[in-house]
Amino acid sequence: MIRLAPSILSADFSQLGKETELIEKAGAHVIHVDVMDGHFVPNISYGATVMKSLCGKTKLPFDVHLMIENPDKYLEDFVTDQTEYITVHQEACPHLHRTVQHIKSLGVKAGVALNPATSLSSLDYILEEADLILIMSVNPGFGGQKFIPSALRKVEALKALKMQNDHDFIIEIDGGINLDNVRSVTDAGVELVVAGSSVFGAPDIEKRVGEFLKLF
Repeated sequence: MIRLAPSILSADFSQLGKETELIEKAGAHVIHVDVMDGHFVPNISYGATVMKSLCGKTKLPFDVHLMIENPDKYLEDFVTDQTEYITVHQEACPHLHRTVQHIKSLGVKAGVALNPATSLSSLDYILEEADLILIMSVNPGFGGQKFIPSALRKVEALKALKMQNDHDFIIEIDGGINLDNVRSVTDAGVELVVAGSSVFGAPDIEKRVGEFLKLF
């Protein structure tokens, strides 16, 4: 099953509760939570308080994407009854295996993200442990960027590794996804699609979610 995870980074924060209701009503599956610290990436977004403000106001699970340095220091902050995944960047974790195990010890599924220029080979010894692999199709740090086409080859290669080795992780993609390219990424093997400005920037958010779902 392919799932849609609208990113609240692109939502109107003065209307966050209302817009979350809209995507849930329209059939979105997950809320993607982009966390930026201004160090690992050149921007600051929000912390756990914003995410927790949605607890109990939506039934959708949280997919937390930590684009931060020293993520181990903050993992517990993002654990709620609705947190399904916490994803850290390979590039930010010198002891990645330990970090993945830390996430799992908190009762949450563990994801690992790769920047566009980072090779899949850097994950050779963690694929058995990961529940999710997130392929960045833009350079992390800002919403609204254009899709990097080489991400498709990375997704295809990752899917081949998954099939050859019977791994259980799901494949996620984040960055520049819109109605024009979503079918190409799902055909390549993506199972969880992050869409930010293409959902929350639409004139009719509910209609746009429906348009995405029809392409899955």
